[in-house]
Amino acid sequence: MYLAYSLLLTLGLLVLIPHFIFQAFVHGKYIDGLRQRLGSLTHLKQFRGPVIWLHCVSVGETQAARPLVKQLRAEFPDHALLVSTITATGQKLAQQVFQGEANGVLYFPFDWKWTVRRAIKVINPNVVLIMETELWPNFLRECNARNIPVALVNGRISRQSFRRYRLVRFFLQKILANLSLAVMQSETDAERIAALGMANDKLVTAGNLKFDGGTHASQSSSLAEELQHRFGFDANTLVVLAASTHAPEEKIVLETYAELRKRFNVRLMLAPRKPERFQEVANLIAGSGLSWSRRTSPASPSDQKAEVILLDTIGELPAVYSFATVVFVGGSIVDRGGHNVLEPAATGVCVLTGHNTHNFQAIVNLLNEADAIVQLPPLNMSKAADCLTHELEQLLGNPGRCAELGKRAKQIVINNQGATDRTMEIIRPLIVKADSKGTLPQK
Repeated sequence: MYLAYSLLLTLGLLVLIPHFIFQAFVHGKYIDGLRQRLGSLTHLKQFRGPVIWLHCVSVGETQAARPLVKQLRAEFPDHALLVSTITATGQKLAQQVFQGEANGVLYFPFDWKWTVRRAIKVINPNVVLIMETELWPNFLRECNARNIPVALVNGRISRQSFRRYRLVRFFLQKILANLSLAVMQSETDAERIAALGMANDKLVTAGNLKFDGGTHASQSSSLAEELQHRFGFDANTLVVLAASTHAPEEKIVLETYAELRKRFNVRLMLAPRKPERFQEVANLIAGSGLSWSRRTSPASPSDQKAEVILLDTIGELPAVYSFATVVFVGGSIVDRGGHNVLEPAATGVCVLTGHNTHNFQAIVNLLNEADAIVQLPPLNMSKAADCLTHELEQLLGNPGRCAELGKRAKQIVINNQGATDRTMEIIRPLIVKADSKGTLPQK
């Protein structure tokens, strides 16, 4: 099965080569870190002491890992900590937020046996921690062959992923056998991974690390002051922030804003999910006839009066949640499974999301039960702007309701914190045992 998987992986990459070339020339993607993805990690120095390898996929997992990294550094100061990502946006954020905490940031290798072996030989980790659900068969198999314990932390399996995984359960069971621990977010996640073949004696639930992450106010305060001064936000400014949006959500939000400004003195901030779409969204705003400003453009006096602000940066959302009256979390009108509602909730801002939230279903359910979020019903795209306009009019026209929703959401986050401590209690013995046992010689 592993041979078949490797052949399919190779075939898939060959088929996608034209796409990679296009993305590389147009958006500059995939070029950065290609040597690292092939297992060449010459930029890393050799570490004499024990090494913890923490793997995050992209921005969301990197943000979620922040409280865990702080705990790891506090409890294991003699260990080198390396952080890997797959996406360029995740890489950029990891370099930024783990500066001074991680001993190195790298791209995760392609999951061929030879590339994985090259990377493992250089890093020689004592333990590997994988955020959420990154199950790379060859990587996990090679770690197991070298007696390197691997723990899945903050693990989750969405409804859609579970449906796909069940189709290859016979193979997935072999992959899961290479895990030393699976620390899942919820009982639902634990039940799903158990149904896929994870051994019950290696399976625990610890809660969601994202409840502990908050919005990292200490790191964001200076940036928040800069943005507040540049764009002229104050306590009396009504701001709708559309965060982590996908096409055609920006178009829907702009249509909604055109109606809202007829009734309210309100401003709009748009933060698309994918950097490669920044210019596309900029063109969309420019064609709307609205006055607008772009975060990455030089500061101008007109910024303070701009009706629409395009946040075309990575990692700055935590700094702007506090300015918002209402935050619409994207990827939820279109069926992308939704994005992180906890970060805005942690600031006490009113959160609005679409119907498609299966990536964060347990969290959204929790907020709904406490009447701490507004969720749209399933929508026909042609009616989406009308529905979004109606909900935002209700919220902007009722400041007391807005404030109460935000207050309840913040309390939910506070009540559910502690996942980092529980996770550390579970993985601490694994790290200590790995230190005393060591790894097998490299092959």
